[in-house]
Amino acid sequence: MKKHKFKILLLVCFTVFSAKAQTVLTVDEAIKIALENNFDIRIAANDLKIDKTNVTIGNAGILPTVTANVVDNNGIQNSKQTRSDGTVNELDNAKNNSLNYGVGLNWTIFDGLGMFARYDQLKELQKLGEAELRLSILTSISDVISTYYNIAQQQQQLSALDSTIVISKQRLELANNRYTIGKASKLEVLNAQVDLNTDTTNLLRQKELYANTKIAMNQILARDPQTDFIVENEIVIDRTLQLGELTALAQKQNPQLEAQVINKRVSELQLKQIKANRYPVIGINTGYNFARTESSLGFTTQTSANGLTYGFTASMNIFDGFNQNRSEKVARLQVQNSQLLIEQQTENIKSQLASAFQTYLTNIELADLEQKNEEIAKQNLDITMEKFRIGTIPTIEFRTAQLNYITAQTRNNDAQFQAKLSEIALKELAGNLKF
Repeated sequence: MKKHKFKILLLVCFTVFSAKAQTVLTVDEAIKIALENNFDIRIAANDLKIDKTNVTIGNAGILPTVTANVVDNNGIQNSKQTRSDGTVNELDNAKNNSLNYGVGLNWTIFDGLGMFARYDQLKELQKLGEAELRLSILTSISDVISTYYNIAQQQQQLSALDSTIVISKQRLELANNRYTIGKASKLEVLNAQVDLNTDTTNLLRQKELYANTKIAMNQILARDPQTDFIVENEIVIDRTLQLGELTALAQKQNPQLEAQVINKRVSELQLKQIKANRYPVIGINTGYNFARTESSLGFTTQTSANGLTYGFTASMNIFDGFNQNRSEKVARLQVQNSQLLIEQQTENIKSQLASAFQTYLTNIELADLEQKNEEIAKQNLDITMEKFRIGTIPTIEFRTAQLNYITAQTRNNDAQFQAKLSEIALKELAGNLKF
């Protein structure tokens, strides 16, 4: 008995030492790494920078444009001129050139206020980019937390299977001892060996799953897939969530709903821009230009001029084949569709929250039930093990108690994990995952 306890103690000490040798990754640290490294977040952040860069009055068409122009034309021609008095002038390889250069300014000062609507639309598109970034962050953080607690659950399962291996080895040793002294048959030893091999196979499969899940976590964190770490085993479930509070938060913070509201505003501003086409477009222009021409043949061999030019332009659409009316009608329908999408998204979120909340309540009850069931299975295993030691029960009964305990541990670990996933899903829908 003391020998068996000593082996278990050695195994526990080795496990603790191995855990200390590895880096313990907390959930807060994982979230921080994801915020810094995750590719989806970084791409969304760059898209937002693009939207911010586009929000300028120049991009909206409010500022004037200033251009510098240079035109230099040269030619070499064989020329012949016959004047009205009959005089003929001829010149081969006559050179001709003209040079024009200057600076011009064009400024649309009125376009039915369409330029201001475009500027407001650019600002709304920036807000849309911010909502999309929050959605990307929320989704990535949800993936991080879910994967983190999946690893925690698998670590618990590994610990359970390690304990099972210890018990199965004790059983094999007891069977061998009983066989040696003639109190058990060879069949009992063989059965114990087969069960130990089965438990070892299950442990290897679990180790494979555990390693692959850690690789998936490293991928989410955008770091070396072979980075080794362990996570904190404890899964703490928030049992204080209320459906009414979550629904109120979702209507204020859910990025998908927020994006639909912004899209409606964008559609309304697009309608304003289209309506602006009914008004005249007035612009002013000015500039300073220099011109010079040279000709080898003719009455004037050189001319030059420079000075200021200015003026204004005005245009107004009178008839365009009823396209203006069609465009406004389409834009109004797009505004209506945007409102319908807001209502649809609101109802979808309410339905998802109600369904997820019911799952959350059920999973909490199951977590409590499975925890109690594991405690009962552990008591049953302890009693069965003592009876098996003194030889009052057969091997099959001991194995049944052992398998029941393994199953109870697995179900409890999974129940705790599923309850945590339900909590994460609710907070994600409400836009309330902390980061």
